[in-house]
Amino acid sequence: MKRREMKWLALALAAALPVGLLAGCGSNAAGDGQQGAAADNTQTADNTAAGTDAADTSGAGTDAAGGAGSVYYLNFKPEADAAWQALAATYTEQTGVPVKVVTAASGTYSDTLTAEMAKSEAPTLYNIGNMSGLKDWNDYALDLSGSAIYDERVNDDYVLFDETGAPKALGYCYESFGIIVNKALLSEAGYSLDDIKDFDTLKAVADDIHARAGELGFDAFSAPGLDGSSSWRFSGHLANLPLFYEFRDDNVTEQPATITGAYLDNFRKIWDLYITDTAANATNLDSSTGDESEAQFGNGEAVFYQNGDWEYANLTSADKFGMNPDDLAMIPIYCGVAGEEKAGLNSGTENCWAVNSQASAENIQATLDFMYWVVTSDEGTTMLAEQFSGIPFKHAKASNNVFGANASAYASAGNYTLSWAFNHTPNVDSWRATVVTALAAYSADPSDSNWDKVVEAFVDGWAYEYNVVNG
Repeated sequence: MKRREMKWLALALAAALPVGLLAGCGSNAAGDGQQGAAADNTQTADNTAAGTDAADTSGAGTDAAGGAGSVYYLNFKPEADAAWQALAATYTEQTGVPVKVVTAASGTYSDTLTAEMAKSEAPTLYNIGNMSGLKDWNDYALDLSGSAIYDERVNDDYVLFDETGAPKALGYCYESFGIIVNKALLSEAGYSLDDIKDFDTLKAVADDIHARAGELGFDAFSAPGLDGSSSWRFSGHLANLPLFYEFRDDNVTEQPATITGAYLDNFRKIWDLYITDTAANATNLDSSTGDESEAQFGNGEAVFYQNGDWEYANLTSADKFGMNPDDLAMIPIYCGVAGEEKAGLNSGTENCWAVNSQASAENIQATLDFMYWVVTSDEGTTMLAEQFSGIPFKHAKASNNVFGANASAYASAGNYTLSWAFNHTPNVDSWRATVVTALAAYSADPSDSNWDKVVEAFVDGWAYEYNVVNG
């Protein structure tokens, strides 16, 4: 059977998910390259990695407390670590089944997964980001056909199928990213969201705020950090813009061997704005962290912050920044492309659960039971709604995530959604690392010759990494 690639996600959110499913990323998925050393918790797991596919995969919410099974979840999303730790403890308290959650630190998920899978007590549940990741881990991914968790999906849009058509990884959230705006600060500067409709108007507003930063007490953009905890926002998410528009023009629906870089001038426009209209020092962005950028925005030091709907909980929680949800909005990332006044947010998923097919039958069953409980129980569905945006399962609860609502509103108004074209990136970690190095050098010295090296990293680097992977 011909391999079914993950569907091209250029679809309106309102049409893709029922109302209530649209409502929070930040790690390096296997095959993604975004984030991911590992922060362990106090739970323990008995994972034998002695391997069999012979387990009963129905996972119909059966109670495994009386068996020898346990769960080891290698979590992809650092910002949701505390929530997963708490949920795991609740499940263990209710069922007696040990659940261990290890969260890969920002930028290292692929390396962490490789290291953990080589251990005798390997993860039983882990993340695969895209089809490239599935190629790497297919032999360790259980066929989910017939399992209760698989039957809970809303549709096949968030499923990764292998070359035989077997469902091997199941998306558990659907996310959007763009430019997060502090509307209260924007108003204090004399503007509203209505003043920003495209790149030219965004630049005019940002330039003015930056020029008056000393007077206002805040700047336009938070730091565009390029260290490992932050660089994925730009080598992955911002890079999505030139990739999306090129692929849209050329009707690309699967990983191409080469790219042209037709829209890299547009990428340069928005990147120049990021590194100019900010309090950050552009000469040392390679040491500027994600936490730094988040804190600048959360503490009211910047009006704009490029990130995704997964940031909503951190920004609004009382024990973090305590921002008023009414003061927050997410707008498209504008870069000067013709017709971009009708753009919406960048929406898709790289968060797909896979079950380790090499684990013991008992641990496979325990893992399937845990997954089913997460997407059907009151405790599990509440956590998913609080932490993430769109949840593509039948029993999903409505989320109060403002950014998810923004994504839905743009789609409902007829604006086009920018699908996650970066999911087609070959040898993604290596490609992004090369792009980041070039971006850092350009930012420190924004000359045309240094920009040529950014273009080379994008275009020539893509062809090189494709050949590395595909021969």
